[in-house]
Amino acid sequence: MVTRIKKGSSKEEIQALFEELIKESSLKKGIDAYKFCGKVKFNDDGLKIQKRLRDEWK
Repeated sequence: MVTRIKKGSSKEEIQALFEELIKESSLKKGIDAYKFCGKVKFNDDGLKIQKRLRDEWK
């Protein structure tokens, strides 16, 4: 997205452009990845799982 600020624009005009940019960027749809943080529970230590998975390739 490109926003052009013309020479001689007032602070109010520039502020209005920035507010419009913020509003448009918040309307974009996406995935809230933070709601999945810490949800996976493992029985083993992460390092043990990693070593076991790497040994499968041998």
